[in-house]
Amino acid sequence: MRVLAGLVRPYAWGSRTAIATIRGLPTPSAHPEAELWFGAHPAGQAQCLDAQGHPVRGLLDEIEADPAAALGTTVIDEFGVRLPYLLKVLAADEALSLQAHPSSEQAAEGFAREDAAGIRVDAPERNYRDPWHKPEVVLAMTPFDALAGFRDPARTVELLRELSLPALDPYLGMIAGQPDSAGLRALFTTWITLPEAVLADLVPAVIDAAVALAAGGGSQFDAELRTLLELGEAYPRDPGVLASLLLNRIHLEPGEALYLAAGNLHAYLQGTAIEIMANSDNVLRGGLTPKHIDVPELLRVLDFTPVSQAELSPAVSVLGAERIYTTPAPEFRLSRVELDGTGMHHPSTISFDMPGPQILAVTAGRIDVRGGGETITAASGQAVWLADADPDVIVAAASSKATFYRARVPL
Repeated sequence: MRVLAGLVRPYAWGSRTAIATIRGLPTPSAHPEAELWFGAHPAGQAQCLDAQGHPVRGLLDEIEADPAAALGTTVIDEFGVRLPYLLKVLAADEALSLQAHPSSEQAAEGFAREDAAGIRVDAPERNYRDPWHKPEVVLAMTPFDALAGFRDPARTVELLRELSLPALDPYLGMIAGQPDSAGLRALFTTWITLPEAVLADLVPAVIDAAVALAAGGGSQFDAELRTLLELGEAYPRDPGVLASLLLNRIHLEPGEALYLAAGNLHAYLQGTAIEIMANSDNVLRGGLTPKHIDVPELLRVLDFTPVSQAELSPAVSVLGAERIYTTPAPEFRLSRVELDGTGMHHPSTISFDMPGPQILAVTAGRIDVRGGGETITAASGQAVWLADADPDVIVAAASSKATFYRARVPL
């Protein structure tokens, strides 16, 4: 058992309050804090702390020092000598890039292809930085907004018609004439490959039409229009602004989640959430970013099958104090645990006896983790690492209330 200190990633879209508040630090922070990583990714690893709270070594180093004890033979046999998942707190004050992730087969092929081409793994134009896929779950801690998955084309036809913009008529005809995944592919491909000179006229015209529609009131697409205007203000010549018209605009309340499989086009817009993903860094971007965009490769991995929010929602089950979010991903399972030190509203303790590497990330209060005659305490903003070789543990609230998120491999 180890207490972990997470790694803060200061991306420009991050919050100056959310992660600092979770960590019990003054706000606003000096710089935007976008993500707090609890994991063993080569690009950034959590730090194992000693009894005095001082870093002693990174979690990746801890695992590599004794892989069998850290991961267990079952995990090593299936995933190799690597922690299969990465757990994060994500805090977005601005929209992230429009992106998708490859399947296992696409990632392996793309990684080998770019290696053979001699492209450095850290090169800005590199698409595949490892040979693994990256399914992910985002679980809202606060109200959380996102674009995810291609909407039912019939609804998109309604939205484009409401905008009532003659410049959109040729594109409306494409999707109205073929309201299925093939029509979505054709329209998205057309928009994302438009010349910049065309985008310079079309995107502002769409924004003006959205302003007029919103001002008239009564639109069934108020949330979509607001998002379009916000994205258009930040990226006035970006095809990702047009692409947002094709995606589900989703609002999550705390405790609600999305599961994003390979090929799902998405962009997180605003809010604080727990995110868990397969331990990969493969991202193919489609807009809303100054970073590298490879349109042909993105089109190769995208899944244009229309989906609903319900189809993107993980299955949820409750076992005592644990709320479990189940997905098809073999690398991870995420759950949320609320403990009550007073024992009045929730249990004050919970026991874990399942094998495999686990991380318990604390986001409110404090927890005591007891096992093998040892007790360690983790406060909000810290986590606990449980190696496969560690004994069964009992987790107790060390404050009046405590909330933590449990990541494990669903063995």
